[in-house]
Amino acid sequence: MTQTGDPGSGAGVALGVDVGGTKVFGVALDPDNEILAEVRVPTPVPTPGASSGRSVAIAVAEVVARLEATLDRALRAAHAPIGVGVPGMMDRDGRLRFSPNLPQGHGVDWRVLLSEQLAGREILIENDANLAALAEHELGAAQGYDQVLMATLGTGIGGGVIVDGRVVVGGSGFAGEIGHMVVDPAGPPCPCGRRGCWERYASGGGLGLAAREAALAGQLGDVVAAAGGDPERVRGEDVSAAALAGDAGAAAVVEQVGWWVGFGLANLVGVLDPECIVLGGGLLAAASLWLDAARNSFSALVEGGSNRALAPIVAAHFGEGAGAVGAALAARRGAIW
Repeated sequence: MTQTGDPGSGAGVALGVDVGGTKVFGVALDPDNEILAEVRVPTPVPTPGASSGRSVAIAVAEVVARLEATLDRALRAAHAPIGVGVPGMMDRDGRLRFSPNLPQGHGVDWRVLLSEQLAGREILIENDANLAALAEHELGAAQGYDQVLMATLGTGIGGGVIVDGRVVVGGSGFAGEIGHMVVDPAGPPCPCGRRGCWERYASGGGLGLAAREAALAGQLGDVVAAAGGDPERVRGEDVSAAALAGDAGAAAVVEQVGWWVGFGLANLVGVLDPECIVLGGGLLAAASLWLDAARNSFSALVEGGSNRALAPIVAAHFGEGAGAVGAALAARRGAIW
């Protein structure tokens, strides 16, 4: 966690921004932690010659400006604190050391870039999944539990771990990188540079990969036709939509992703023994298609499953917005722990 700028009261209002692989999403929280406004913009695609990460910082500033435009003049003048969540290995000094799903952010010192775009503002910067875990523990689906595992299933998989009621960030700030737990050393290449990471099987990106593999194998004919006849153009969203419409082949692909979700959670429970598991991220939009499969594989694979109380697997109360809500909460109190 890192913080820049001078504190401002914000009259109790706080702003949170979550930088994802495909979108930058922000919320304004009132003093009672109700969401006053939401804003989303596409995550900028890096352009040759552009300063690394600068386009993302500009997008964050745009989201902040649009959120503040919804506030009345007095609240705008009070300069609400801002929290920003970024995917990947964020160190305690605010530098993004490694981010497979936000390559334009590699090595970026977010304190500097965001301070350039939001001069004089109080800014807290933290890993996005850690912030999502904070939001769900404080206000959402994990309220009342002090041992929590949060898995955000989006473009990749992020993780947040709460032990004894506090978010665990680790010695360097890198704790919770659960998506890059290798589940098959001979599996498909991962953007992190290794092979067979859990997120290649159990994320939104993993669903897209599984869908294209099925399409190239001659399956999912209707889905391929809807994608213009090119199996390589099939996306996870296409398969989810087809499954929701009753396509049995598409449903089977999505259920297989659910099996992998449960497989990875079973491994993690052996290490962390949480009281509650919260799932967030964009893949939740199709949860009706895969969540039962995830719960079934989890209960079948977790160590000593018939001799222990199984942690409930629940959907995030704030859905895709959990990271932004957690960013606002952390910004208001000046820390994630």
